[in-house]
Amino acid sequence: MRVNELHDPQPTLAASDRPFSTCVQNGGSKRRWRTGRGSKSQLTEAALGFGLGAVGGCILGATEDPVERILSVMTASGPLKPVMEEVRIMGPLGLGTLVGATALTTAMTSVIAGVILAAVVASVFVAMRSCSTSYADSAGLWASAGVAGILGTTLSGATFGKVIEWIVKTYDMVGLLWALGLFTVLKPPLSVLFQLVWNKGEVCCALGLEVMSREREDIEITEWQQRQRVALQIEERILSVENGSNTMDNKMRWVTEKKKREEIERRKFENKEAEIEQRTIHDWISTVLVKHVDFLAFSGMPMAVVSIVTSVLGLFGYGNNQAVFIVLLALVALIALFLLQSSDFKFWMLLGCIGMFATFIIAMLTLHAEQLVVTTAMKMRTAGHNQSKELIGAQMNFQSSLEAVSTSLFGAKLCQLGLGATVGGTLVRRAAGEVKIIVGAASVAGILLAGIEGLATVLGNGGMAGAMLGVVGAAGVSVGATAAAATRGSSWSGTVGTVGGLILGALGMGKWHTVSIGLQVPVAFVFAMSNPF
Repeated sequence: MRVNELHDPQPTLAASDRPFSTCVQNGGSKRRWRTGRGSKSQLTEAALGFGLGAVGGCILGATEDPVERILSVMTASGPLKPVMEEVRIMGPLGLGTLVGATALTTAMTSVIAGVILAAVVASVFVAMRSCSTSYADSAGLWASAGVAGILGTTLSGATFGKVIEWIVKTYDMVGLLWALGLFTVLKPPLSVLFQLVWNKGEVCCALGLEVMSREREDIEITEWQQRQRVALQIEERILSVENGSNTMDNKMRWVTEKKKREEIERRKFENKEAEIEQRTIHDWISTVLVKHVDFLAFSGMPMAVVSIVTSVLGLFGYGNNQAVFIVLLALVALIALFLLQSSDFKFWMLLGCIGMFATFIIAMLTLHAEQLVVTTAMKMRTAGHNQSKELIGAQMNFQSSLEAVSTSLFGAKLCQLGLGATVGGTLVRRAAGEVKIIVGAASVAGILLAGIEGLATVLGNGGMAGAMLGVVGAAGVSVGATAAAATRGSSWSGTVGTVGGLILGALGMGKWHTVSIGLQVPVAFVFAMSNPF
């Protein structure tokens, strides 16, 4: 390496040595598993894409049967009894909005809790580690953050599920209504408190930058000492030339000092690059944390408002009144209009609207299940098969409760999958590496899927449901990374192979649950392409 190259302010780097900030600015196009257009045959690229897509699809399909088993247990006559007793008081619309809003809020909260935990672990990893290699390529960084996020999502989901189950059994659905309202009110001040704690923690965790600052100071001292030695050697060489002495030893010392200077310049360059890279990724982690804390604080408000208003109307005796439907529809329209007209539209507003409309759909399906029982009873009466009012009422309560619980669980599953896909797609666009995210998230999800089955007696129905939804969120990270990799393919063959592998893997491992998987895959693709920042 020549000395004038070391003094160049913008030296040319190989693609593998470029800093993380450069990868972010270029959209991470230099850190993909595809080495470039034309470097692999289209058949090879399609095969590689199919393999990665199959990994994401298989872990998505593997969650189908466990979720179905949990749903069948939760909708049995025993666990469903508290819900059936409350539908008489709240009405189908009130029950549908309350169960739907609770399930979606729990799903969102558990995913964001996992993201926050992953961001905290990644921030500590970056702050405490002074490394010369790229953080973007650091397996320890992404592995520790990913495992922390998936475990955080699963554990928080299991905790929320256990708490909700206890509230319903102890205080009925009215207690759940109070809990949802209290949780919604407490989230904004808790988010402010968390951000204050985070800002304090950033100051305490600046050790990594301090280490590099001390190293920079050491390099400057070494450089100053080296300059002093060179100055003395120049004087000695001048004197030796004047005296006619042998200059061979002076030349050897001169070559040695030149090598030392080159080494000092190399250390300066590497230290500067590492410090820039560390600051870049730490700023991005802070942005992720702040955005998701805001999302956690405010995204559940539209659903909670609709649920509380509709449920309270049901408690006051308007549960079966058509006015409840009108109020529900008006609330959904007004809140959506208010959020969509915001000049500073944020990701939490979008998710709040989606969750609110999902709650509305769950309420409609709950009402439709009750009306279907009435329609069937009228047809049977016309055919001469009369049923008692008590039997018809019991069937109405059962079908409404069954529909509310099943659609709420499916809505929460879509929510977990979509938010997980958002995380996976964002990481791929940030040049974290498709293969690491797809395979890593799928592996951790598979391990959790096998481990949760053995904890059924400890977690109970609610805890199992929440934990399993956490596994779905982990699978969503893998599916979202697969979707992002498919859209970034360098040729159509790679894109088609990735999408084909994802769909076939999901259908094959999911035992051809065509309708369920057919709804989940498009949701994952849409969320994987969204930008939460």
